[in-house]
Parts: sequence; structure tokens; C-alpha cells
Amino acid sequence: MLKIGVVGAGHLGRIHLKCLLELQEHFQLVGLFDIDVSTAFTASQQFDIQAFGSYEALLDAVDVVDIVTPTVSHFELAETAIERGKHLFIEKPVTENPAEAQALIVLAKKHGVTAQVGHVERFNPAMFAVREVAMNPMFIEAHRLANFNPRGTDVPVVLDLMIHDIDIVLSLVKSPVKTISASGVAVVSDSPDIANARIEFENGCVANLTASRISMKQMRKVRLFQKDAYISLDFLEKSAQVVRMHEPGQQPAEVPSFELETPGGVKVISMEMPPAEPVNAIREELKSLAMSILQKTKAAVTLEEGALALEVAWRVMEEIEGRLKN
Repeated sequence: MLKIGVVGAGHLGRIHLKCLLELQEHFQLVGLFDIDVSTAFTASQQFDIQAFGSYEALLDAVDVVDIVTPTVSHFELAETAIERGKHLFIEKPVTENPAEAQALIVLAKKHGVTAQVGHVERFNPAMFAVREVAMNPMFIEAHRLANFNPRGTDVPVVLDLMIHDIDIVLSLVKSPVKTISASGVAVVSDSPDIANARIEFENGCVANLTASRISMKQMRKVRLFQKDAYISLDFLEKSAQVVRMHEPGQQPAEVPSFELETPGGVKVISMEMPPAEPVNAIREELKSLAMSILQKTKAAVTLEEGALALEVAWRVMEEIEGRLKN
């Protein structure tokens, strides 16, 4: 069993604490540390665990550290943990800038530690539902819309929201990024609250991503279009739909279908709703970390993947900034 400690006992940190207590077959939750003493004390009382007086003291007592703090502190905390040979989970975005992310990659390899980045949508039931579907998307459309929350305005909407879909797209498109164009508008905060990015890949795939944190309704959808198939992922409703085109008589008998006249003749359209098992995505990603450490396998979301998502996000922000200056 792995001894683990949590750094950061805010809203998300407390969710992690709760999940870790539910994973007692994998983790022994040793305690927590928060730079805010009152926050640490409150969480300690709530979960009946020790609040350590310093980060170093927590590190001395654990095998794994779960970093759930503001992004600005990620690099320093992760660097210290890795240098002490501790495995780690680090919330997204992995660091404040790509250079820090690359430095952590080098450091983790040097010390032989396992590190996982918290791109939680990889563990959404909608993603699990299409694990067996052959993916080769050539056009992707993503919308991530959220109601205004002052708690998230300390970072640009690209790093707060869009980076989720950037990571999903990068995990599905097995091709290097070719070009990026983007635009954004700051409405209620100092950095863009609405952003749109068009990402073109070397294989011809195009992804159009929109993120907003001042929407009147919430939406977290990704639509993928590929030859003879359309795949819809609803991360908010935790559901998926797969629509395929078949030659007559070749459609699965158990899936609802209908005929469609096309320029190439009659085709059969099947509409499948793959079962999406209800799971706690944060608990699943923490569980996957434990399994990768114990089995000495690659993390579900590696530092390299977290760094690539951050690099693309930075390119999006640079495009937005350049457009605003013109």
C-alpha cells in the first residue's frame, strides 16, 4: 500500500482527500499540508487526518504526493518532491509554463519517479464508453461553456477550461500539430473569458475548440467526424453516441438503424449509445496512478502529455495576444 499526502486543501483538494479515503486498498492517506493554516486545520478536522506543519515534513512521511494547489506553485512543489524520490500526481495545467514542464520531465526521468497529470476528462464515463471504437477523426468540434465563477479568473480561460479539450484532442489525433490560429475576448476579467482556437494537424485533421466562462448555460461536448462515422461525447451528461454509415445488410442487428439515400446509393445509418458506466473520474485517475506505480507502468496521463497540452495552450494564448495587439 502506498502512503500518500495531499498538498492543497481547498475545494478541489478536499475532493481528492475524500476520494483517497475511498481508495484504502491502494493508498494510506497519511495527511495533508496547506500553506493556509486555517484551511489545513478545517480539512484536518473534516477528514480526521493529520495536518503537517510543513511541506517537507509531509514529504518525509509519504511515498506519493498529490499536488492540488494553484498552478503558480506546481513547479516548485513537484521539483522538491521528485528530488526526494517521491511519486506524484499534479493537477492540470501541469506547470505555469512549458519550460517548467520540460524541466520536470528531465527531473522525473533522472530520479525514476512516476508522475501523472490531472487531465480528468480522460476518465469521464463518456471516454470510457468509446474505448473500443476505432478513432481516426478528421474534424473535431469542441464546446466547453461554463457559468461565471470568480474563483477561476486568476488564469486565462484557455488554461482553465480549453486545456481539457486540447488534451482530449491531442490524445485522439495521432499526428503532430501543424498550425494554430485563435482569437479571444476579455469581458469581465483581465484575461480572455471567451476563446476560440483552430488547430490543424499534419495528417489533415482540423479541431475547432471554443471555451467560455461567462455562458448562460453549461456545455462540455466534443464531436468527432471521421470516414463513415460521427462520434459525440457529452462530458457533462457523461454519455456518448456513435453514428455509423454501412452498406445495406452490414449494420449490427442489435443497433437501431435507418436507410438513407445518398449520391452513392442507399446507405444504412446505425445509431449506438455505448453504455457509460457511472464512475467518479477523480477517484479513477488516482486509482490509475496507484496501479502505474505498483505495476511500474506508464502513467495514464504522463508529464510529456501534460507538457504537450500546455505547450499547445500557450500557442493558443500567444495567437490571441497577437491578434489583440493588432
